[in-house]
Amino acid sequence: MMSIFLLIMFPVIMLGMVWIFLALVNYFGGGYVDHYGNFVRTVSLAEVNYQFMSALPWVIGGVGIWFLIAYFSNTAMVRAATGARPLERRENPRVYNIVENLTISCGMDMPKVNVIDDPQLNAFASGIDRNSYTVTVTTGLLQILDDDELEGVIAHELTHIRNRDTRLLITSIIFVGIVSTVMSMVYNMFTHVMWFGGSSSRSNNEKGGNSGASAIVIFLIAIICCAIAYFFTMLTRFAISRKREYMADAGGAQMCGNPHALASALRKISGNPGLGGTGRDDIAQLFIIRPKMSLSGISKFMSSMFATHPDTAERIRLLEQF
Repeated sequence: MMSIFLLIMFPVIMLGMVWIFLALVNYFGGGYVDHYGNFVRTVSLAEVNYQFMSALPWVIGGVGIWFLIAYFSNTAMVRAATGARPLERRENPRVYNIVENLTISCGMDMPKVNVIDDPQLNAFASGIDRNSYTVTVTTGLLQILDDDELEGVIAHELTHIRNRDTRLLITSIIFVGIVSTVMSMVYNMFTHVMWFGGSSSRSNNEKGGNSGASAIVIFLIAIICCAIAYFFTMLTRFAISRKREYMADAGGAQMCGNPHALASALRKISGNPGLGGTGRDDIAQLFIIRPKMSLSGISKFMSSMFATHPDTAERIRLLEQF
């Protein structure tokens, strides 16, 4: 129920920011002069609500179409971002035997198996239904882990699939991506107005107009609203992901029957996690261990605040207590 509530929060946050944007534009664009001659700013809630209801079908329609396209093309998106390719059984029967044995033991359908040609160590599950569920591993992982450790990692990823975590995480990735893209578009439009609209703004001001200044204020309000929406969607994504990693660790340990092997695998992966060519923080949310980043100061604090994975040492400690 908590996960469903968190998912509902994504569209609520987006619609809330649209209403706040309209309210702020109304506030800074309106007002009246009182009987003392002072200009008083005010918000017309009736006008804001009318504008919001008028914009609502366009916002829902645009976000809905965007979401559906991204949702059903997520497999291609993940493969393109990570460079994953299908792994044939004859190429590596070891992996197929482990996946097959685990799925049979817990009554799951056999997912697709992909591999990434990368010396770094990582694995992840993806997909939204039985036709797209996939377990992906790196070649570095296959070389470093023994059979028991690899079984623990694959059991962890199969637990994500069995718990429908992948569907949940893909959904959160899409919503965060929508807000991030809109914020980037608004910022680029704002910088364009600042750099190339200056002369026209000055010309308007000389003629007594204020359209340039009004445009700048509107863009600033839009950027602030997008930033706030991005902040809260990131917090929501964080709340979803971190809890799911603990649950996948516990479920994976139970599925393979060897929690210490999974703990050993996590210890090895933590020494060289990542996927060198990915470069996408949203996709890294799916990995069994988030790649390390060289950060300091405020950047390190913000990264820790929005971390989608719990501390690896704590995960290992809990597994070794089984």
